[in-house]
Amino acid sequence: MEKAIRLAAIGMQSNRGGPFGCVIVKNGEIIAEGTNQVTSAYDPTAHAEMVAIRNACKKLGDFQLTGCDIYTSCEPCPMCLGAIYWSRPERVFYAASRRDAADAGFDDEFIYKELDKQPEDRAIPMKSLLRKEAQKLFEEWKLKEDKIEY
Repeated sequence: MEKAIRLAAIGMQSNRGGPFGCVIVKNGEIIAEGTNQVTSAYDPTAHAEMVAIRNACKKLGDFQLTGCDIYTSCEPCPMCLGAIYWSRPERVFYAASRRDAADAGFDDEFIYKELDKQPEDRAIPMKSLLRKEAQKLFEEWKLKEDKIEY
């Protein structure tokens, strides 16, 4: 955790992004790390956890983090939480809470509230188009014999 916090400080002080850092550990060894790079990479998805997950998966040659632990300097936002669940680590440890982050101007509460709304009622309205055509792809997926499930 100390390394994740140090990475957060380094990233923030060098203006790569906000004060967030993350390390991923497997078998007691750090296999990947990440800092928030949202502003320097011009990428709203370049949160510390996302960067670390991408680096770890690339290093492992796998899309899952089986047997890994994630240490992050702050409780993951909704996007990072989703990525964490998709990558399936064993455990996640975090230092600061999402309320601590909100107090510093990183308030994700509106996203949590948006998730409970119907798509058409969200702040960014969403509308389904060509659903029947897209459903055909899922039917094909169900029948695909050489698929790699995840």
